Amino acid sequence: MDPQVQTSALETFSNPNPERDYVIEIRCPEFTSVCPKTGHPDFGTITFEYVPDKTCVELKALKLYLQGYRSQGIFYEAVVNKILNDFVTACHPRRATVRGDFSARGGITSHISASYP
Repeated sequence: MDPQVQTSALETFSNPNPERDYVIEIRCPEFTSVCPKTGHPDFGTITFEYVPDKTCVELKALKLYLQGYRSQGIFYEAVVNKILNDFVTACHPRRATVRGDFSARGGITSHISASYP
């Protein structure tokens, strides 16, 4: 990914139940980026599963953040790990997993998962 390209900042709000562990799962089925090798668009679903600590991610900001990848050339493995890193930096969850389920290209699908801690 081009280090010059910036994505929208992730915003958070206070966890309404910080005393309890509970799981939040967010599915984003319209993720798009660009293959840096071919220049073709990549499509997939990004799923977040996390246990919040003091904050939760704000969904509109998350949508805008993910839309920032639409014109970026980045491999699947890199984008899933970058999204996880940015998510952890913004939300400081107790634990989190980001999954990328990418649409078939040339008859091959990819499923990438990264977890914290």
